[in-house]
Amino acid sequence: MDDLQKLERLSLVSKITNELYNHTGINDKTLAEFVINLHEQSKSYEEFKKSLLQGGEFPDYFIETLDRLIRTLKPKARSKKQKSEWDEDDAEDDKTKLFPGLAIKNDPSWREKREEEMKKEEKGKTQSTDDEIANDTLKELESFIELKKKEANERDGHSRHSRHSSRSRSRSRSRERRHSSRYSDRDRDRRRNRSRSGDRRRNRDSRRSKSPEYRDRENDRRRGGRENQIDDAPVLYKIYNGKVTSLRDFGAFVQLEGIKKRCEGMVHISALKSGGVRVSHPREVVTRGQKVKVKVMTVAGNRIGLSMKDVNQETGEDLTPHLRVKTAEEIKEEEARNPLRSSAYGEVKVIDDSDNNISKVKRLSSPEKWEIKQLIASGVLDPSEYPTFDEENGLMNTEETEEELDIEIKEEEPFFLRGHTRQVVQLSPVKIVKNPDGTLNRAALAGAALAKERREIKQQQANAEMDELPKDLNKPWVDPMPENGERTFAQDLRGITHDPSANISEWKKKTFNKATTFGKITNLSIKEQRESLPIFKLRDSLVKAVQDNQILVVVGDTGSGKTTQMTQYLAEEGFADHGRIGCTQPRRVAAMSVAKRVAEEVGCRVGQEVGYTIRFEDCTSPETRIKYMTDGMLLRECLIDPDLSNYSVIMLDEAHERTISTDIMFGLLKQTVKRRPDLKVIVTSATLDAEKFSAYFYNCPIFSIPGRTYPVEILYTKEPESDYLDAALITIMQIHLNEPAGDILLFLTGQEEIDTAAEILYERMKALGPLVPELIILPIYSALPSEMQSKIFEPAPPGARKVVIATNIAETSITIDGIYYVVDPGFVKQSAYDPKLGMDSLVVVPISQAQARQRSGRAGRTGPGKCYRLYTEAAYQNEMLPNSVPDIQRENLSNTVLTLKAMGINDLLHFDFMDPPPVQTLITALEQLYQLGALDEEGLLTKLGRKMAEFPLDPFLSKMLIYSTQLGCSDEILTIVAMLNVQNIFYRPKDKQAKADEKKAKFHQPEGDHLTLLTVYNAWKASKFSNPWCYENFIQARSMRRAQDVRKQLLGIMDRYRQDIISCGRNYKKVLIAICGGYFRHAAKKDPQEGYKTLVEGTPVYIHPSSSLFNKSPDWVIYHELVLTTKEYMREIITIDPKWLVEVAPNFFKSADPNKISKRKRQEKLEPLFNRFEKPNEWRISRLKKGTRASQSFG
Repeated sequence: MDDLQKLERLSLVSKITNELYNHTGINDKTLAEFVINLHEQSKSYEEFKKSLLQGGEFPDYFIETLDRLIRTLKPKARSKKQKSEWDEDDAEDDKTKLFPGLAIKNDPSWREKREEEMKKEEKGKTQSTDDEIANDTLKELESFIELKKKEANERDGHSRHSRHSSRSRSRSRSRERRHSSRYSDRDRDRRRNRSRSGDRRRNRDSRRSKSPEYRDRENDRRRGGRENQIDDAPVLYKIYNGKVTSLRDFGAFVQLEGIKKRCEGMVHISALKSGGVRVSHPREVVTRGQKVKVKVMTVAGNRIGLSMKDVNQETGEDLTPHLRVKTAEEIKEEEARNPLRSSAYGEVKVIDDSDNNISKVKRLSSPEKWEIKQLIASGVLDPSEYPTFDEENGLMNTEETEEELDIEIKEEEPFFLRGHTRQVVQLSPVKIVKNPDGTLNRAALAGAALAKERREIKQQQANAEMDELPKDLNKPWVDPMPENGERTFAQDLRGITHDPSANISEWKKKTFNKATTFGKITNLSIKEQRESLPIFKLRDSLVKAVQDNQILVVVGDTGSGKTTQMTQYLAEEGFADHGRIGCTQPRRVAAMSVAKRVAEEVGCRVGQEVGYTIRFEDCTSPETRIKYMTDGMLLRECLIDPDLSNYSVIMLDEAHERTISTDIMFGLLKQTVKRRPDLKVIVTSATLDAEKFSAYFYNCPIFSIPGRTYPVEILYTKEPESDYLDAALITIMQIHLNEPAGDILLFLTGQEEIDTAAEILYERMKALGPLVPELIILPIYSALPSEMQSKIFEPAPPGARKVVIATNIAETSITIDGIYYVVDPGFVKQSAYDPKLGMDSLVVVPISQAQARQRSGRAGRTGPGKCYRLYTEAAYQNEMLPNSVPDIQRENLSNTVLTLKAMGINDLLHFDFMDPPPVQTLITALEQLYQLGALDEEGLLTKLGRKMAEFPLDPFLSKMLIYSTQLGCSDEILTIVAMLNVQNIFYRPKDKQAKADEKKAKFHQPEGDHLTLLTVYNAWKASKFSNPWCYENFIQARSMRRAQDVRKQLLGIMDRYRQDIISCGRNYKKVLIAICGGYFRHAAKKDPQEGYKTLVEGTPVYIHPSSSLFNKSPDWVIYHELVLTTKEYMREIITIDPKWLVEVAPNFFKSADPNKISKRKRQEKLEPLFNRFEKPNEWRISRLKKGTRASQSFG
């Protein structure tokens, strides 16, 4: 027992002694120690109570007090021999009592509930469809009866004005009597058919006595069937009567009849007259107020395109019958033929109920109305100048200013999280950096000083070039004696700052000027290549190990053949006869490329015997035996089938990377293997932490594949390096000039750092002169094109040396032959989530000791090598964590928690995580899901939450998509979600940045970036998905095709769950509200001083320069994500109305009380204008001296 534990023990004895003295009057420390010893020997509270009562009678509250004090104050850290099961149970019970919201009982019947809900939803959808059909039928009957009454009234009016009035009246009365008697004697179900036959007879009897206008109406009614029915909105290809309201040079505006709300469309000048007659002005064909017949040709939001040339103006006959209104049967038949066409490419149901046409009234006072009337009556004002003047109300279409609305966050917690947030504040977060004050972390925070200096120099050079350009091109031409070369044309100066050759670095020209190659060229056949891999010699023993063990951990270096060969060996041994062999990869690109390679070795096409599945792309078939997939896709398959009944073998490849999905799969597979003894699980790792995996999976055996390893000499620096980039470049030059032949591998953190290092290194080597041996500089990072990446595998020419500058992708993912020297600065870029700020940030942090060992091992693959570590040995021992912090402990878990809840796993506290995530991250995730409506007050999944879990999207995007179906804008939101799921679609080459920005600005929308993305996709769609269009507008064609694929996949999911696809036309307000419904937590308000502040945490943020709203500064915005670079920037933002926040998230936001000072206003400071003649705070009223008069004037 150490000194601290002794002090804790003495404190406990003293406390128990005081308690005994207060209750019994005995002040004896020996008795207190006896009571403590009695408590330690007891396995439960009841046993302790029983033992204590043997020595005398004590009240229950006294025993409970003693038990509570001993459990709370006894020393925590004890050896395993002293720790009893009761203590462990106590620890679990304490945690469960502290966080009951994380320890809700699991739901074993979640699958049955899910299937039942889906059946109910399908049944409800069918029922609602039947109800809609019944309602439509009733509406038709009601409109038909109204139409009959109207026709009867018209007929009576016409007969009174005819010459033979008495005969017409008697005939009509007798006809009405006959018709009414028939109508009353027949069944209700047959009234409609009989009435139609009665109409036909009456039409035959009275056709001659009708006027031409009436005949036209009759013809229209007979021709269109239901065309006299009043429509809610204009129907495409339907013929309407209309009235010309105004004439313009380009066409005529016609007000349509037969539509409920006032509706106006435009007849273009080319569509006024048929026969190809050229019309110079609409007044040649029509006049204002003329009655015309028009056909609706296009409907795009509020813009309606009409045509007069397609309709016979006398008879109303349709001159283009091939363009007609489709019947319900035809629409159903077309959808059955191609179900995706209506939503993916063709016409989508458009419901544009925007309030643009709804007149907003500005109330005028009586004098104002009288003044306007007098001015119009006197002829001073033309009535056409006040087209929206209403004598009763005032001026229409004028918006009245609204009062400023202040929004506050509700502080009420959900029932299942009550009190959790206050406890979470006291918890310490997971350490990503071992020693925040150490030399390594200080160097990481300072950043590479050399890279910063280089960036500033480049910016200064660019500014100087711009300053050199003449601002006034006319001046030299006016000057009679200009200097030579001064007189230039603007077109000659256009390309000076955007010369492509001027912006490409010299080292890039030299490195990437040769013909494209695809890696190391080999003369070996595929069979010989397979047999040359280290794993081939162990084939039989590996297969036997898999047969003998249900779970197996396989350890082997990168390049040993684990990923490509193990699946083939198992398939050849018959493991794929009773189910698929599934292999997970942490990255999408890896899953696709490995599947293509294995398919080539097997001798089949991808998608046949060998296939892959990644998010939004499934390249498999029923005959697929070997399936590669991302770990996230296997997790989604577990959501549908927890037993993974389609698989006989599951191989978790690259498990050392510890992605969130891999960690969750560990826990799920431990449960699955208990239910399925026939399922084989293989966990592969390229690092040496296999013992941890083995201990987690019931101490399963470890199978090692010996690699080609050689001894590596490790060298440390004597003193810490202040600028690791400069130190790395000096080290490379020293190796190149002094060390024997062998290639060099340098690890850096990102693309910008790699490009800067390559440029500086090239310049320094060039300065040494031509006598120095050639050094070939080759970068490798994910954004580099694949043909450039493949150059790193080429051997260096004789007499030259290559240096590969890479990110941490070269640690385990790829193996480069010929590397003898590794330079390790000791840093990596990692994504970390801050639950308090609710923000992911990409920060440079020191690597772990395991990563350092992995990096040094890269130098011993080909022969004996050296590793230059640019940090001290003390920093390695004291400032680096033993292993990297897994993703599950440093990233946002809202999607993970939603998936677990959907699988019936509510007890997150006791889920078998290999490394449990921090409690504060779990609580933040639960809180976010509750605010989105995915969880109820008890912490259980709602119907909305179950729907959200079905989409392979972030919960915010899922909620936004589902909410859009209620608002009637799901077609637009589908496109926006698809565009947000791909990487940056805009291409901005360094040599054409100004032109690219100019093209991008054409797509900008005043509402924000989400609608800019929608506009880009719709424009690409209008160009028939053209690649040249993308090239012309500086848009990534590959990203657009990816967005199209994502959209199709989401469309299929929505179709599967019977979600309607509806377009809102030009009513973008619905789109903004839908985005607000998903991302209301990402709201920010303009700060009076600078930038914006988020509503949730009050974090200062700024609009990203690439945004369409940059320099617009709207008052309220919603952002898609925050990016931390030099500042915290908001990416993909839209403008919003603050009242929408309260409407879409009543559980989270509330309107501030106008009679009280809100929290936000309370934090604001009243700052006067700067006055250098006054001291600080001199302006305050409290500073005025008593007895002096304050000036009452401003003079």
